[in-house]
This record gives sequence, structure tokens and C-alpha cells, in this order.
Amino acid sequence: FLKLSRIDRPIGTWLLLLPCWWGSSLAICSNSGHFGYRDYWILLACTIGAVLMRGAGCTWNDINDRHFDAKVFRTKLRPLPSGQISMNQALVWLLIQLSLSFLILLTFNQFAILVGLCSLIPVAIYPFAKRFTWWPQFFLGISFNWGILLSFAAHTNTIEPSAIILYLAGIFWTLFYDTIYAFQDTEDDALIGLKSTALLFGDHAKYWLAFFIFIIFLMMQLSFSLISHLHFVSEAALRGGSVMFCFHLIWQLWKLDIYDSHLCLKLFRANRNSGLIIIFFAFISIVFPMQ
Repeated sequence: FLKLSRIDRPIGTWLLLLPCWWGSSLAICSNSGHFGYRDYWILLACTIGAVLMRGAGCTWNDINDRHFDAKVFRTKLRPLPSGQISMNQALVWLLIQLSLSFLILLTFNQFAILVGLCSLIPVAIYPFAKRFTWWPQFFLGISFNWGILLSFAAHTNTIEPSAIILYLAGIFWTLFYDTIYAFQDTEDDALIGLKSTALLFGDHAKYWLAFFIFIIFLMMQLSFSLISHLHFVSEAALRGGSVMFCFHLIWQLWKLDIYDSHLCLKLFRANRNSGLIIIFFAFISIVFPMQ
């Protein structure tokens, strides 16, 4: 059951959690850096919730993809296609994880609860996206970065333009790293008729990924510029963090060889460090007093 939830592969949890922390950091900066006990709980709740919802998402994905997974070398030994877990057991496990996540969500304000419930729509759609669009990574980005909106709403009881723009930047980040990830399965996906941005971009992938980095940089700069009452050191820290974040993505792009699946996985996992760069500089921003 833990394998079904990918507990043994924590990178997915990190990539779901980090946008939550981004949203929290943005909300705290928007609130002049004031940090109370409630804020600590939201950070902890998002951490636990990310583990549970990533597990639920993987379970739901495997339930719907079990027949495809059985045909792909990298995924054929997963619990469902290999027969280690039955469909009924997987459905019960899914409900347990969703129920625990919902209990955590109930500790937030009403607006944040509504935002959290809305996240189930893109989560439910994602497993089917690779069957009808070449852009399933876009649907993954909608789901994986929803934590920016949720955590911001949990702190502030609202969603400001700065949070929406940072959310869009997160979607492009997911397009970047999950395209790299998808290059591991291009041959199998083509054979069984599944779609991905990796197959769509092909040998032009580096140009697309460079474009994504450019959009991410612009959106992050715009998002941080919309936060009022920032001390100049705090603003410099946030803007500098986005620069360093994009430099890390450029380094990944420089190293990328789309025909080396081992390297693609390694670079995909490196995005945990990319996301932590934003958290590090956001912490510096919060530490310095606001004007």
C-alpha cells in the first residue's frame, strides 16, 4: 500500500509540498512578515496533507492506468498491474487517504476549504489527460501547484493576484520538470498510444523548456512586485531567489540529454532543490523587517 502511494519515492511529495510552502511564504510576506501559531499549523498541515494527497493521487492514477502500466517496462511491477493489490483494496486505500486529507482541510478557514475541495477536479481529470491531449503535463501542473492557492487562502482568507501569478509560474515549472521526466517513457508511450509533451516536442524540447524558464522568471518577478510594504532587502531576496531558481533550471537544461533516461530521472529529482531555493530566499525575506 505504501508503494502504491509512492512513499518509497518522495520526490513527488516534495514537488507537491514545495508549492504549498511557496504560497505560505507569499502570504506571510504579504502580511508584512507577521508569523503566528496559526501559520505554523498551516505549514505542518500542508506537509502532512501533501504526503496524503500525493499518495491519493498516485493511487487514483494507478487505478485508472493499471492496464497501460502493465505494458510499460518501468511501471509493470507497480502493485496494481503486478497483482499485489486488488482493485477493491486500492479503492479503500484511496478513500482512507482522502478522508484523512479532508480532516486536515477542515482545520482551515471556510474559503480555504472550498479552494481545497476544488482541487479534486483537476486531480480526477489528470490520469485521463494523456489519452486525449499532448499536454498532460499541463493538467499535472494545475493539480500539483494548487497548494499555492490553498496555502495562501489558508493564511489570508483570500487569493490575491500575486498568488494567482505565482500559481501560473508553478504550472510552467511542472511543464518543465515533467517533460524531462516523460522522456523516460517516450518509446513505450508511442507504442501504446499515450501522449506527452516529451513526444510532442521531440528534438525541439530544449527550445520549449528554455521558453518555459523565461515565462517562469517573468511571472515570478511580476508576482513578487505585487506584494506591497516589502523592505527593499526582503524584495531583493525574493527577486534574487527567483533568479537563482531559474539558473538552476538553466543548469538542468544544459545537462539534459533526452536520450539518457537515467539522466532525465536525475534531473527531474533535482527539482526538489530548485523549489527549496525559493523557500530559502523567502525565509530571508521574512526574517528581515517589513516597512
